[in-house]
Amino acid sequence: MFTLAKDRTKKGAELRDVMVDSIEQAMAVDERVVALEADLGGASHFTNIAKKYPERFIQCGIAEANMIGVAAGMSSEGYHPFTHTFGPFSTRRVFDQIFLSGAYAHNTLNIFGSDPGFCVGTNGGTHTTWEDMALMRTIPGAVVCDAADETQMRWIVAEFAKLEGIHYIRANRKAVRTVYESGSTFELGKGNLLREGSDVLIVACGQLVSEALDAAEALEAEGVSCSVVDMFCVKPLDEELVLSEAAGKKLVVTFENHGVIGGLGDAVAATLAEAGAGVKLVRHGVKERFGQVGDPAWLQKDFHLTADDLVASVKGGLA
Repeated sequence: MFTLAKDRTKKGAELRDVMVDSIEQAMAVDERVVALEADLGGASHFTNIAKKYPERFIQCGIAEANMIGVAAGMSSEGYHPFTHTFGPFSTRRVFDQIFLSGAYAHNTLNIFGSDPGFCVGTNGGTHTTWEDMALMRTIPGAVVCDAADETQMRWIVAEFAKLEGIHYIRANRKAVRTVYESGSTFELGKGNLLREGSDVLIVACGQLVSEALDAAEALEAEGVSCSVVDMFCVKPLDEELVLSEAAGKKLVVTFENHGVIGGLGDAVAATLAEAGAGVKLVRHGVKERFGQVGDPAWLQKDFHLTADDLVASVKGGLA
């Protein structure tokens, strides 16, 4: 059961600290939980885990594929590993290891890909991922999540720690605006209907859920009524919610800090098409671009991922 935050202008704790705290809480009750890093412990604060649980932390260095291999080996011996590095190095660089040593071998990997999309900031194009969810969605049985805020991230990590299989979570390392009240709970494979409307369905995920709510409020003031769904679990997708909320709408718009190919937009598009829903769809994400260097706020504007950009897409789709 979830409750929307009373004040969505505030930011919660830094998500890297939320991740570390959540892993440590899982370690406290489950001796199988271990953590692995790829030379980013200072940036991710995973070094705090090393201080508290030194025997359950492995610093693998700048050798991400090896880190996944080590984690898979530990899983085969009964451990539940959490790994971390930047989004592209957690997925694209190590995809074969995740697919074969992890999924194909029926091992458990809990993978945190940090600073996706525009969140990467001045680390630049080499560290930017617009394709991580697309890759992870192709793995049979994988669970793919994009955390909207601190509360949701805490819940996802705690849930992943209990499960076996391949689990991917992407999120900013820094603090993001609050969407949910503390203590809210969720369900993997189920989206959250945050706002009801009659004209347009907006399906968003991750940090852009806040922007989607802002856009819906702005559109409401102009006479356009929008439903907003937080599809934090992109795989498995809540197809039932997509179809029920799309029914009777003039337009469906997906909104993601990801490329339009293979992510949330394509997942929703396939659902609507296969069901013959007969509703117009606009996929709002990044199209045919690489990352670049810049302040995250500037990059968000440059890649057209603000509430104002979403408002423009909705208006264009209704025109």
